[in-house]
Amino acid sequence: MQAGRITVRDVRAFKERGERFAMLTCYDHPTARILDDAGIPLLLVGDSVGNNVLGYETTLPVTMEEMLHHTRAVVRGAARALVVGDMPFMSYQSSLEEGIRNAGRFLKEAGAHAVKLEGPHPELAAKLVEQGIPIMGHLGLTPQSVNATGYQVQGRTEEAARRLLDSAHAMEKAGCFSIVLEAVPADLARQITESVACPTIGIGAGPHCDGQVLVVNDVLGLTERPPKFAKAYANLREEIARAAAAFREEVAAGTFPDEEHSYH
Repeated sequence: MQAGRITVRDVRAFKERGERFAMLTCYDHPTARILDDAGIPLLLVGDSVGNNVLGYETTLPVTMEEMLHHTRAVVRGAARALVVGDMPFMSYQSSLEEGIRNAGRFLKEAGAHAVKLEGPHPELAAKLVEQGIPIMGHLGLTPQSVNATGYQVQGRTEEAARRLLDSAHAMEKAGCFSIVLEAVPADLARQITESVACPTIGIGAGPHCDGQVLVVNDVLGLTERPPKFAKAYANLREEIARAAAAFREEVAAGTFPDEEHSYH
């Protein structure tokens, strides 16, 4: 990949070159620095911060202020990655005016480079693009709609698959620079990917998307019960527990702090 800040043009160019790319969720400054140094080109400050960091059962309680807080931290840590802020539940559904105002806050107040919208909202997406706000779409399983749809694969029937395909075309036409496809059958994800010019980013959508995204907690092995589609590339939950227990034992034994870790 090229040096310098990743832009939405670069993301579009990934697909044009046939270059597969990764995106990870990110919620804090130190993790942003690590992921940025590792060469992850896109960081999504997802409203999944709710159930991965803040202790909520779903993403629904997450507020704009919480999202802006975490987005600022990630932006401060990412020197090169494109940082995408996730519009939380009911921050854009009430009216176009509210959606434009809140999307603008991600760029103006938090320094994000783009905004993600859950669900088929082509009218709002087009208005935001007109205002110079790059938009990432999100179709398929949309966690903000969990009370209506549940956590299950979307697009299994012919009718549902057609709706998803039509939604993808509508979001592309609205100007989205990329579209996340979540919990979609692999064949449908391939059909969508091949029929839109903007890159698709899969999560539980098979291997045919242009990019792939996972929740960073799942990748690092911090999640107690990760979803089926996630893959742990480390076991930091075990490592953190081991380190904490070792500290507790050394303090109890009086061996920490020792001479090396004391001022003289």
